[in-house]
Parts: sequence; C-alpha cells; structure tokens
Amino acid sequence: MAIVLPFPLTIQEMRVLQEFRRLAAETLTVDVVKAIKHPAGGGEAPAQSLVAKGFLSSNGHGYSVTEKAREFLAIDAKPEFESDSGSDETAE
Repeated sequence: MAIVLPFPLTIQEMRVLQEFRRLAAETLTVDVVKAIKHPAGGGEAPAQSLVAKGFLSSNGHGYSVTEKAREFLAIDAKPEFESDSGSDETAE
C-alpha cells in the first residue's frame, strides 16, 4: 500500500529530507549531502532541486531546511492498517 503525500517530491528528494530528520539537523554540509545513498541516482542534484522548490536553502557550504521542509518532516505518515489498538499489549 502506497502512502500518498501532498508534496510534489521525487524519491531522491524525500531521501535528502529524511536525512535531515535522521540526523536531527537543521543544516548539512555539501559532503554529507553527496554521501547520501540513493537507490536510483543521487549526489547533490536532489538537494539543488529542493533549493529550487523552496524546501532547502543553500549557503555555499551546505544546505539548511526551510519552514516548508519542516512542515514535510513533521508528517508522520503510517499505512491505514497500523493503529494504536495493539499499543496496550506492548505497554504491559
């Protein structure tokens, strides 16, 4: 089951934004962004695309998240079959 998000982003662009979340960082250097592994391509191109779309800002030494990116990273999308009904059992 696919999760449809209301953002026009490619998989590579989402992976760059997820790296900011994973590292709990507001800014990443160019070298860190280039080192992000993408199954289909990668490098710095997805980050440059995110700058053009307003999700990141570039300062020459790295990339920083914008408010638009923070909104995307705040989404905690889960498939519909996941629910809190099983949480009582795991808490005991």
